[in-house]
Amino acid sequence: MTAEDGASDAADEAAAGDGPDENAAATAGSGPEPAEPDGDPTESFSTSRPRHSLREMTDTEPEWDFKERDVMILRELARDPQLSARELTDVLEEEHGIDVSHVTVSKSIRNMRDANVFREAILPNEAYFSFSLFEFQFNPEHFEDGWRDAMEHIREDKSTLFYFLCDGAYQWRAVMMFPSSEAESKWIHEFYKEHGKVINNLRNHALTNVLKFGTDPELFENITDGEK
Repeated sequence: MTAEDGASDAADEAAAGDGPDENAAATAGSGPEPAEPDGDPTESFSTSRPRHSLREMTDTEPEWDFKERDVMILRELARDPQLSARELTDVLEEEHGIDVSHVTVSKSIRNMRDANVFREAILPNEAYFSFSLFEFQFNPEHFEDGWRDAMEHIREDKSTLFYFLCDGAYQWRAVMMFPSSEAESKWIHEFYKEHGKVINNLRNHALTNVLKFGTDPELFENITDGEK
């Protein structure tokens, strides 16, 4: 435990009091992208005006001054997202020699969550929904007039779990959940009716098995060197 940690620990306890424990989760998944065909049809418009940035669709990049305990908190929550602040306090002391109160731990979790250092989501078991990867290819002719409405339609839709931008011919991709194949087909039909001019093609792939979903604790070793 550093002098800085001890000082902030005392300040946190004085400000927050002995509050209830909090739980937090920090998970993310990724996988290889399919090969893209040669020739990007979006080149005709992307060269004449800047692409809309990912930051138009997401929160501002987090600004966080990591302490060593913050990194260890994230690592332990990635290992067991159900740890309470009190349990996590014990783990920090026993496993990492970091002596802080559960009030400080709880506040660190809350502040990192509020600063978008990590994100939380409730993900239902795949037995209840069918998961699909959707890939959207733009129609450059009508892109400028309709891209924002189409983007917001996908982003705000209840079926969208994970929506992101990428390079290649299919620049919008989303992992989506549906209660049935009929519901998925209906969604595609209605989306084409409303935004068909913007989309040159839509590919959907059924995700049959989830082999991994989660963040390995060791990954946080690379997020920052921390403050010793």
